[in-house]
Amino acid sequence: MSADRRPSVFMMDLLATVPYYTAYLSKALLREPVDLTVGSITYYLDPDCYSSRGIKVEPGLLDLVGRFRLPRLARRILKLMEGMVNLCALTVRFSASPPDVIHVQFLPMLRTPVPMDLWFVEYCRRRGSKIVLTVHDLLPHDTGEKYKATFDRLYGRVGAIICHAGSVRTRLATEFGVPEKKISVIPHGPFFYDLPATDSEETLRSFALETGKVLVLWQGIIFPYKGIDLLLRAWQQVEAKCGDACLVVAGTGAPELLQEIRAQVEGLDLLRVKLHFRFVTSEELVALYRAADVVVYPYRAITTSGALATGLAMGKAIVASDLPVFGELLTDRENALLVDPQDCDTLAGALIELVRDRALRERLAVKVQAMNFGDESWHAIAKQTMETYERVLTLAS
Repeated sequence: MSADRRPSVFMMDLLATVPYYTAYLSKALLREPVDLTVGSITYYLDPDCYSSRGIKVEPGLLDLVGRFRLPRLARRILKLMEGMVNLCALTVRFSASPPDVIHVQFLPMLRTPVPMDLWFVEYCRRRGSKIVLTVHDLLPHDTGEKYKATFDRLYGRVGAIICHAGSVRTRLATEFGVPEKKISVIPHGPFFYDLPATDSEETLRSFALETGKVLVLWQGIIFPYKGIDLLLRAWQQVEAKCGDACLVVAGTGAPELLQEIRAQVEGLDLLRVKLHFRFVTSEELVALYRAADVVVYPYRAITTSGALATGLAMGKAIVASDLPVFGELLTDRENALLVDPQDCDTLAGALIELVRDRALRERLAVKVQAMNFGDESWHAIAKQTMETYERVLTLAS
């Protein structure tokens, strides 16, 4: 590629698995010298996710399923079929003119018997495209090492890997044998910080928040590794010692897991826990974060966390598990309280301390706000991403 030509990049998230990350990164990259195509479909829960940020998606041929609200099973089947059609269309298109770089955000078919998206990436690699992979999950959470061989092969085939923490780079090198020169550590940027303020009281009405209470917020997609069960056991101690605190758990997840959480709340006889198991719109999410006094991340394991990035962008007092990825952004009693990810007593103690100590909440929040985790962080991320593209393009085919 000549030095004066803008590299062509296909940003690949064909089933809109990580749509907000793809959207924010793509928006920032549009300011860089790159010919960017965003290969994704409309995100069914937020149809304006891309368009509101000035991005046109080009998934291949079809973008229909995400435009309609469908039953869960029907949506998953039709979405997969649409993805297969788009992969076939892209294969034909790229057979004649493959992009310089394919930046893979997610391969949702990777663990299936027919990993068409992986085959597509391999085909493009053989046609001359350089493959850059962002590692959002080092291995699928809650499956142990069942798929380690699959991900080992994937990491060995790509030209460059982007991860979000030095601890993940170390694991890629030591557990998967990835040469460190192939790995770029680029921070995860924040979400939703750019949304305009809305009428918070009106927006929050459906959450039935109690006035005069210290609001503690857990928000995100619900998985066992994110520690809600640990949080609820800790909250039992908070309710016993603090009458002025309320916990909101907001997000979606597998129906059986949501039922387990409801049963745990009932079994522990928790009175000040609000469960909102539904998709939270961007406007609602921003209002929730702005209303929250404390945000909590009691995860047992993590590769990266968009929810934490949002908490940082919103400038909140934070309680988080003392995990390596979190420790690269948070320092105990400097800008957060860090706790043992297996110990509900230390989690309870940190929450009780913050509920009771308004001055400590405000001091931690000020430290978080000083990190300036907003628009400028995405511009820096885009520049580092461009450096990764430039480096992989200089490698011999």
